[in-house]
Amino acid sequence: MKKTVVLDIVALSPRVIGEHTPFLKKWIASKKQAVIEPVLPAVTCSAQSVYLTGKWPVENGIVGNGWYFQDECEIKFWRQSNKLVQAEKVWEILRKDNPDFTVANMFWWYNMYSSADYAVTPRPLYPADGRKLPDCHSQPMELRDRLQAELGQFPLFTFWGPNTSIESSKWIAEAAKKVEEWYNPTLNLIYIPHLDYNLQKYGIDFSKISKDLREVDDLAKDLITFFENRGAEVLLLSEYGITSVNKPIHLNRIFRQKGWIQVKNELGRETLDAGTSAVFAVADHQVAHVHVNDYSKLAEVKALLEKTPGVEKVLDAQGKKDFHIDHARSGDLVVIADADSWFTYYFWLDDAKAPDYARCVDIHRKPGYDPVELVLDPAIKIPILKIGSKVLKKKLGFRYLMDVIPLDATLVKGAHGRIPESDLDKPLLVGNSSIIDSDRIQPTAVFDLIIKTVNR
Repeated sequence: MKKTVVLDIVALSPRVIGEHTPFLKKWIASKKQAVIEPVLPAVTCSAQSVYLTGKWPVENGIVGNGWYFQDECEIKFWRQSNKLVQAEKVWEILRKDNPDFTVANMFWWYNMYSSADYAVTPRPLYPADGRKLPDCHSQPMELRDRLQAELGQFPLFTFWGPNTSIESSKWIAEAAKKVEEWYNPTLNLIYIPHLDYNLQKYGIDFSKISKDLREVDDLAKDLITFFENRGAEVLLLSEYGITSVNKPIHLNRIFRQKGWIQVKNELGRETLDAGTSAVFAVADHQVAHVHVNDYSKLAEVKALLEKTPGVEKVLDAQGKKDFHIDHARSGDLVVIADADSWFTYYFWLDDAKAPDYARCVDIHRKPGYDPVELVLDPAIKIPILKIGSKVLKKKLGFRYLMDVIPLDATLVKGAHGRIPESDLDKPLLVGNSSIIDSDRIQPTAVFDLIIKTVNR
């Protein structure tokens, strides 16, 4: 078997490779590059699950970064149990062929409770006093302690939120190198999220993202050089490309104005009650799953969506089959935004009644994806004072609310999820020309290419 590294640099597309990524530009030129036709939705959990199972969402069950859990009547995003993936993983196939095969999963999603030999993923601590503390989860469990003893605490607050930076990606990279040195896995899956942040904030604006591109280029150089010096074959890929957008679409507000959304008053604020809503949308970047609890309204909902500005396609039963997303977890309708638009989860009509979590980084409580979490509220005049006072409360053990996120979705300038028109904005795969023999591949083919690389 050939030692193999699959390096997933999120949001790396042909469009952003150039003067700001000199190492990657040169390294890619020496290899074979292919465009990956992205899965729908082109989001992290769906893309990674297709790559690692070779199965479409209709078979592996991962229809987005989150979905409506119908038996619980709750919308849940960013779950972590690998038991949610309903198909065999690439390492399980490889292990059948050779019992000496081992795999390390460094931050690829659905990381917990899998059959991977070594695995590390973000997992904050939530003490009873209301605090959220940085931490991670690992398999074996003692790996977490060993890594944090060597590298310091996992920098959770630079992994997501207004304070994101290259530091979290650097920690992951160094952890991957430590796991390589300590355990020597046959296959090492490494996730580098850094480009995801400012590309969503600013879109394709090189005056604002050039620093991020240089940082990720330096990190890629360090990782690729390290693993190639250890005799590894490196496959470089991405999950999607980010494109510029300028129009947020609030589907749940449209449904609420029709009287279809049920909210619950909680201490003067509103929360979405999905189980008693006639119609609601689970927004996930540029794709939304629309659930119609009152099925008599299905045709009316579809007609309304088709005439909503910014909506490009509404997939019914046949449309979902065409895009391999006709799984029980999918919405009754799947809605795709046009190139300039993306979907918010917002369901309130008055910002004064927005739920308290709306102004926080709270990825598990929000009934949809919220990229505005990357932005510090510009209305806060002296951020350092407001944030500092909250951090002080945290250190003193008091309850606090880090309500520093704005409710202005127009601040988001980049998105993904739909299938873009240009190959420049699609994900890519780069590797040895003896492995990659086509200029364009389906996402399910990544699975086969990983197996082919390891079995060389």
